[in-house]
Amino acid sequence: MPKVFTRRTIIWPTWFGWCLLLIPSVALPATILWGAERFLAALNRTSAEVLILEAWTKDEGAVAAANEFQSHPGQYKFVVSTGGLTGEGWTMKRWREDEIGERVMRNAGVPADKIIRAPAPDVETHRSYVAAVTARDVLTARGIHPRAINLITRGAHARRSRLIYSRVFGPNVEVGVVGWNPPGYGITPWWRSSDRATDVLKESVGYLYELFLHSGRIFYPGEQTRTD
Repeated sequence: MPKVFTRRTIIWPTWFGWCLLLIPSVALPATILWGAERFLAALNRTSAEVLILEAWTKDEGAVAAANEFQSHPGQYKFVVSTGGLTGEGWTMKRWREDEIGERVMRNAGVPADKIIRAPAPDVETHRSYVAAVTARDVLTARGIHPRAINLITRGAHARRSRLIYSRVFGPNVEVGVVGWNPPGYGITPWWRSSDRATDVLKESVGYLYELFLHSGRIFYPGEQTRTD
């Protein structure tokens, strides 16, 4: 009768071997955890003619945009304040984010003739995408065709914003990001702050969503990525 089973010798890790095998499984998540916020936020400016403020960053973001504009004299020809309405749609009092950004930058010393408002429509989803399209269209209507733009935005939103604006403005426009965060931001690890942890988790999902699904183009099929 033929044999059904046979004896074999197997190699089994020692306790030290198990420790070595566990290092990658621990080190990789730890590296991702530690560097997630830096990955999402750490992007650099480019030599741009136009600065674009994502005005949802409120007064502090507008002040940062004014400082950026004034600290590079002769570089920026215009600064665009783009955004929709503050608050939720059901609230009674709402204000235009782009108007707030314009006012704060003007009060901070940016010449009024250098500020361009780009009032985005009031939408419930894909606000960054709609604001980017609005900024592009306002510049085009004024005959302004920048070779490069820089964005002023906050923290972990930077990488997603850069990707959105790169796709909206097309391959012939270089897009950089000037990261901004409130004073004291980043002193402790992000997972020890509920607000920052929420931002990192939300923006991680948002970045992957934009990377693979092209954001608002699913919901705004009439708008296509520029290729000219």
